[in-house]
Amino acid sequence: MNSFLKKATSLIDNKKCTVGVIGLGYVGLPLSILFAKNNFKIIGFDIDKNKVNKIKKNESYLDRISNKDIALINKNGKFFSNFNKIKNCDIIIICVPTPLKSNQSPDLSYIRRTITSIKKFLRKGQILILESTSYPGTTKEEIYLKIKDKFNIGENFFLGFSSERINPGKNEDSIQKIPKVVSGFSKNCLKVISDFYGKSFNEIVISKSVEIAEFSKLLENIYRTVNIGFINEMKVLADKMNLDIFDVIDVANTKPFGFRRFFPGPGIGGHCIPVDPNYLYWKSVKVGLPAKFIKLSANTNILVLNFIIKKILKNLKYKKIPLNKSKILILGISYKKNIDDFRESASIRLIENLLTKGIKKISMHDPYVDKKLNIKKIKKIYSLSPKILQTFDIVVLMTDHDLFDYDMVKKNSKLIIDCRGRFEAKDNVQRG
Repeated sequence: MNSFLKKATSLIDNKKCTVGVIGLGYVGLPLSILFAKNNFKIIGFDIDKNKVNKIKKNESYLDRISNKDIALINKNGKFFSNFNKIKNCDIIIICVPTPLKSNQSPDLSYIRRTITSIKKFLRKGQILILESTSYPGTTKEEIYLKIKDKFNIGENFFLGFSSERINPGKNEDSIQKIPKVVSGFSKNCLKVISDFYGKSFNEIVISKSVEIAEFSKLLENIYRTVNIGFINEMKVLADKMNLDIFDVIDVANTKPFGFRRFFPGPGIGGHCIPVDPNYLYWKSVKVGLPAKFIKLSANTNILVLNFIIKKILKNLKYKKIPLNKSKILILGISYKKNIDDFRESASIRLIENLLTKGIKKISMHDPYVDKKLNIKKIKKIYSLSPKILQTFDIVVLMTDHDLFDYDMVKKNSKLIIDCRGRFEAKDNVQRG
């Protein structure tokens, strides 16, 4: 065992290593809290000075993370908006965003800027791990090739990839229970990375290569995307046949093998499902085999929004209500229930589309995001009541938060277009 490997192993085993987390968002912040709870010293980095300042004040900026947890990492760490302290970190974990460009191709600018910013502070003996989701080959192309001239990877510097498995609103405070996929560029890299995560996670899953680990993360999300696209298409087809897709699913789900239930909705949202498949599709085109299922499911999940819009327009026409005088309430803005995350929200896309159709009187109600989101020309309803509900021609249930009073909504709405299967499709309820 060489001296660098021996020292890294010793620091990890004795929890004497300092862990640097770059990117303190939906992934990096829960990860920092987990490491702090396991008695690792933390140095957090984020170019958003507002986040850093809030942490220093023991204030959380994510609804599902408490001020108490922020105080914990503040006690066990320090936080900066510049990267000078990278040299003090024994382990560096990159958790920066990987969004899409306007042409739906991968935007790796955050990873590239991060590597450019920290490269001069990197030193021998450090462990660098990418957790940002991207296509197979990203860790090699964007990190390995850019630092290999400075270090002997696997001997005096250790590099790998570990996929994040955060489920917003579900497991931020229990990510250690989710099996942790790890990979490294050599046996030595894999050893120290596995040892490190093994101190905080209940189960470690060893990937044979970095590229397999990168691909597996995309496969997990594309599996969901394809099945959501499929069940959304079945929803539209069932509606055409005057059948309730939720009744169909209930019957199919009685089969004890070969079937896994997926629920239809108003379209995909969040950072993972609408974004990640495009990373693998882009790569598939590069290698000469365009992944048709990925593109087809993405298109289907976009088309389901048109299905909802047609339902709204059809009902207004049937009731002879002019578009510019109709009153529509969008119930739920976040992309899934019981969270404040409205990234890539189908509700926002619906509102934008309805405005272009000439529907001017649109209101929104979502207790999780009311104070965080402003949409021009859209009125916010901060508290629902029977009297308020009765003023709307159509209530569109886009996100089925548990805190909504569904009995009150059902009793006082003229028409509900239910995109989540929360109500039985009869009386004043239609599927959307």
